[in-house]
Amino acid sequence: SIGDPDIYLGAKLRPVTMENGVVAWAMSASKYVQEAASNVEKYLRENFDGRALSKGITQWPTDYAPELDTTPELPWKLANYYQSLIGILHWVVEFGRVDIITEVSKLASHMALPREGHLDATFHLFAYLKRHHAARMVFDPTNPTIDEGAFHDGEWKHFYGDVKEAIPPNAPEPRGKEVDLRLYVDSDHAGDKLTRRSRTGFFIYLNSALVAWLSRKQATIETSVFGAEFVAMKQAVEAARGLRYKLRMMGVPIAGPTSVYGDNMSVIHNTQKPESMLKKKSNAICYHVVRESVAMGESKTAHVTTKENPADIATKITTGTTRKHLVSMLLHAIYDEH
Repeated sequence: SIGDPDIYLGAKLRPVTMENGVVAWAMSASKYVQEAASNVEKYLRENFDGRALSKGITQWPTDYAPELDTTPELPWKLANYYQSLIGILHWVVEFGRVDIITEVSKLASHMALPREGHLDATFHLFAYLKRHHAARMVFDPTNPTIDEGAFHDGEWKHFYGDVKEAIPPNAPEPRGKEVDLRLYVDSDHAGDKLTRRSRTGFFIYLNSALVAWLSRKQATIETSVFGAEFVAMKQAVEAARGLRYKLRMMGVPIAGPTSVYGDNMSVIHNTQKPESMLKKKSNAICYHVVRESVAMGESKTAHVTTKENPADIATKITTGTTRKHLVSMLLHAIYDEH
């Protein structure tokens, strides 16, 4: 006989009962993380004169900027080992450990020429994972409560014509309950201290389940916070568009536009007010992509404070109570033991 799924690519699956009484599937990389940390400890003992992992209270060395690291380059054997550790950490993030998504992305940028400081920061991450291994991602099917008052309808027809969201002509007939899509997006303007590139970060929820995430340096150098935020929102809206297409091709009905939340008030105002204008070409492309998405009914935008925007941890290194609050919006049980 065929039973319920138990393991998926190394992650543990099991049903859990939420506080609201809803039974949902949960995914945990705890076993994988503990085994990986144990292997790292063994490697340290055998190759670093008995060195042990730190206590792992924080996930990142204080004030460390990997792009400015000038410690000696790693010899080829240690460089290969560093690359293998980054591969493991990438897999951990894919298993749902999105609390370290920015840290892993920053370290992955130095795989071609890793230094001793990069390796030490990687060991720091494994110490943190060892201490907080029990996190789980819960795929809660509950429809979220969305405050429609935070969104504003505008008259877009004069600016973009009678545009409508492109619906796949060969999509099957939608069946079942409608799902809500929510998107939280942020950017860290000029966060890279060497190149001054900004970083895009976003999280996409299907109902109350986190299903997609990203932390990546932007391809262009933006001279303003406004420009970096619009680049990030364009990338996020396009990712949500792809997800909407996939859901429709699977026959899943979608309940209206994707709710897009950002913490930059200027960007939100410019996506809610049709009469606003922008002439700078490099920013105008992202500007019109997002606005047209709103005009066609594919997206709607609203402001959220930085303290309530989980995408903040996908753009910068965060610590303390703010980080705990944001991580708790994404993962369950991560701080239960400590």
